Amino acid sequence: MSRAGLFLVLEGGEGVGKTTHALLLADWFASLGLTVTRAREPGGTRLGEAIRHVLLHHRDLAIPPESELLLMLAARAAFVREVVRPALARGEIMLSDRFEYSTFVYQGLGRGLGLERARQLNAFATGGLRPDLVVVLDLPPAGAAARRRREGRTDDRIEGEGEGFLTRIHEGYRALAAGDPHAVVVDGQGTSEEVQERIRSVLRARFPEPFGSTEG
Repeated sequence: MSRAGLFLVLEGGEGVGKTTHALLLADWFASLGLTVTRAREPGGTRLGEAIRHVLLHHRDLAIPPESELLLMLAARAAFVREVVRPALARGEIMLSDRFEYSTFVYQGLGRGLGLERARQLNAFATGGLRPDLVVVLDLPPAGAAARRRREGRTDDRIEGEGEGFLTRIHEGYRALAAGDPHAVVVDGQGTSEEVQERIRSVLRARFPEPFGSTEG
């Protein structure tokens, strides 16, 4: 482990199941006797949740791409300072539903602001803190949209951007993970039990301690 704790992130496009699998993983960690802090991004702090509401649920607001990027990073700076670093310092597993990959893909690539610009600004917001592992749940946009409909969800501002935008996001995640040794793409198709077992298999292989000593 690169720190006292372990920083894990679930990533992927809209409707791929990140929240479901974050909950399942947190339960699994607890069953192994591990302490976990689970949070979402943007969010996890009072500032982050306020920014999340503006970004996702104010469809009446015209938010320029540059403003969207900076708002995301303002939320992240508070998230790292108030949630992530304290959890790692306590030696816990920090499990985040989204982190920097979302900024690189959505704002850097999807909004056309540039991957390197997004990386540079993100490094300032995080102080250079990076996850130990990013698990990208891979589900084509059509499948993710069908899942959202089955769940009766109404699209938020970003989910409603359209098929072209969501396809760029899907492709961006795959491309970004392909060049990152600290990222792995996991097939998001199938039942939640099947996908969860794929994620656990990755964690056992990458981190034999603490996950590989049990089949629980």
